[in-house]
Amino acid sequence: MSANVVEVLNLWFAFNGQTVLEDATFDIPAGDFVAMIGPNGGGKTTLMKLMLGLLKPDRGTVKVFGESPSAVSHRIGYVPQDVHFNKRFPISALDVVLMGMLTPQRRWPRYSRADRVAAHEALDRMGMGPYCDRKIGELSGGQRQRVLIARALVTQPEVLFLDEPTASIDTAGQSEFYRLLKMLNEEMTIVVVSHDILTISTYVKSVACVNKRIHYHNEAELTGEMLETMYACSVEKVCPVELVAHGVPHRVLAEHGDH
Repeated sequence: MSANVVEVLNLWFAFNGQTVLEDATFDIPAGDFVAMIGPNGGGKTTLMKLMLGLLKPDRGTVKVFGESPSAVSHRIGYVPQDVHFNKRFPISALDVVLMGMLTPQRRWPRYSRADRVAAHEALDRMGMGPYCDRKIGELSGGQRQRVLIARALVTQPEVLFLDEPTASIDTAGQSEFYRLLKMLNEEMTIVVVSHDILTISTYVKSVACVNKRIHYHNEAELTGEMLETMYACSVEKVCPVELVAHGVPHRVLAEHGDH
């Protein structure tokens, strides 16, 4: 893999008259493992939805594999934020994964034998094969997330987007979860929105600081100090990681009100 998976150019987006993203330009190369971090309200989830084609930019362009996101949706996997299941609803882990086969052109769940084989393989890959018949509401938070990733992987995507995937996983399980993503990154590009900055920093290759504007930092630039600085930032136009990367002292950061 050598070409860029995602190319964002001069992207602007507003919601109810409020600018959420302004003049964002960056590329995500194939094989990258990107953590999108930033303050609440900074635009992380909005940016991810724009890259997925779920939202349309007001200005600028978003291309995935050189095309519009909707044109290559079959090459994209997505694990959304806050997926809630009715614990009494009788749907199994296998049923959830099979739902990943549904498309706008295929709305009725009539699954072939090949579909079921692919779903079982996706569950096995996530270590959830023994739980295929278990009701989704009976699984732990970490197990449910593995099932949701299996649902995203069942169509064999080339890039996987995850929005706050560890929100329902206890602290002990978060490192294991990111190790799983690192393993998947060996064969696909990973983009994850996360607040678990200090945990995820061990595993990612790049960080995109999303705070209306986008500041993209590759592996060579990343340090623990930079990530700790970003952790408590507020919704301001200044990216504290950008300042630390260029040697701006903490005194200046304090003057900008980002701590």
